[in-house]
Order: sequence, then structure tokens, then C-alpha cells
Amino acid sequence: MTTPIIEVRQLRKCYGQREVLAGIDLTINRGEVTVLIGPSGSGKSTLLRCLNKLEKPSSGQILFDGVEVGDDPRRLRQLRRRVGMVFQSFNLFPHMTALQNVMEAPRTVLRLSREEAEARAMKLLGKVGLSARVHQYPATLSGGEQQRVSIARALAMQPEVVLFDEVTSALDPERVGDVLSVMRELADEGMTMVVVTHEMGFAERVATRVIFADQGSIIEANSPDQIFHNPQRERTRRFLRQLHWDAAGPAEQATAI
Repeated sequence: MTTPIIEVRQLRKCYGQREVLAGIDLTINRGEVTVLIGPSGSGKSTLLRCLNKLEKPSSGQILFDGVEVGDDPRRLRQLRRRVGMVFQSFNLFPHMTALQNVMEAPRTVLRLSREEAEARAMKLLGKVGLSARVHQYPATLSGGEQQRVSIARALAMQPEVVLFDEVTSALDPERVGDVLSVMRELADEGMTMVVVTHEMGFAERVATRVIFADQGSIIEANSPDQIFHNPQRERTRRFLRQLHWDAAGPAEQATAI
């Protein structure tokens, strides 16, 4: 039996007269990997940022564990403790080592002791394959290594959900696989994840459910097999054709993870 952890009801987001999200209804279930795909400008990243209230919706409801978050500061703090986010641009503190970056939030927000925070950070940096790089500063790390530090930093708060916003789009192609491998391991462990990505191979292999969005609306939501091999909507089929996707997937996706 699936259990909802996040529920979105008639979510709208406007910037002036421009409607970016046009009444989204969405349920995120515990333990599932929900992948959002679609053309640039379709509202995917805006939706993700609304889920943890980095963007304030224009209208609609977001419920976490059945409780509406709203604008109450206490509930917002609780939400952000329980929902981690990994950004496209890493957002690491440049004056801190990888270890210090991962330790920072557990120490300042969770009030862990230095010893507890360090032990947690070391374990997580090992998990993402960076045990030998813990004392390096971001400027000395590759893009893929920086992104894996960012994932470890998000996990350090022991979130119940992790949001990934196009986390491989700024990486060199040879670095993408390392980051996707970490994400796949998290999925295998049962982490609830919402992922905005252009990596169709990852979406097909790892997602529990794929959502195709365009022009601020959800066009189609279904299993990866249905979306990629038997899409029901013409707009979805046209999007996949533009990617040269066929039943086997494009050749460049074969080694994506």
C-alpha cells in the first residue's frame, strides 16, 4: 500500500502575468522515485522549489504528511529539515572543505556535537565515494565531486525526501555517471526522491513514476515503461521523438548510469 508523504493540490505560480504552474495536482508517495521530464521552461524546477517553499506558490495547497505547510515559520523550518534539496549549481561554501560543508547544517540546525557531525559527514562522504577527498576545498574538486558533496550535505540532515533539480546538467559528460550512480543507490535503499532531469536513461531505469510536464501542466504521468514505450498523449510522443528516443532508447543514453 502506497502512503503519500507530499500532496499538491491545485498549485499555481505566477510571475506577474506569466503563469508558470497552472493548477498542479500531484501526490508523492513514500519510497518512490518520481522523475519530472519535459522541455525547458515547462515549470519543472519551479514545481520542485515550491515543494519545499523556496518559491512561494500563488495559490493552492502543499501538504506534508497530511498537514498543510502554509506560511507558518515553524512548519516551514520543519519542512526544510525533512525535505532535502540538491541544486544544479552545487552551492557549496568555497571557504569550507568537503567535510566542513557536510558538517555545517547538522551542527548549526540540529545542534549535533562536532564529533557527532564529523562522524556523520565522514560516513556520508564515504557513501558518495569521496573518503579520500574530505579535506579538499570545492575549488580543487571536479564538478562531479562537488555535486556528490552536495548530495552528502543534503543527506546529512537525514531527510525523508530529497529533491534533485537537474543536478547533472552543469557537469561534463564523463562526470554524469558518478552522480547518477549515487542517486541510483539511494533509490535502491528506498529513499523518497523527486528528480527533475534531462537524463532519460536514468528516468527509464530508476523511476517508479515518470511525469511529463509542459507549459506549467502535467500532460501525462505513468510508469517509465508506459511513458517511454507507449505514451498516451501526442505531446509526450512529440517530445520523445525530438530526443530521437525509440523503444531501446537513444544510443547516448546506454551508458548514462
